[in-house]
Amino acid sequence: MILSDVLLDAHGQVLLPQGAVLTENMLSLMPRHGIDMLPIQAPDMTPEEKAAQQDAYRARLAYLFRRYDPDNPDDAATSILHGYINSYRLGKGEPV
Repeated sequence: MILSDVLLDAHGQVLLPQGAVLTENMLSLMPRHGIDMLPIQAPDMTPEEKAAQQDAYRARLAYLFRRYDPDNPDDAATSILHGYINSYRLGKGEPV
């Protein structure tokens, strides 16, 4: 695993720099420093894996928003939420 951000302790001191490769020994020392979560870099995916992941996201969003009617003007809040989640999950930047 590789850190995606600088790792700071409770006092703001740098424990590990961004890009550090984590070892089992480093991971075992984290609780001692009060660290319970780490910013981990996502593994590189092949285009096929990324497409499969996006298809899974689309299917999940379709299920979660199965009662959402985009043509209903009274459902503006759901429309905004759907746009933000869709943009976030599919990596489109600004919501649609």
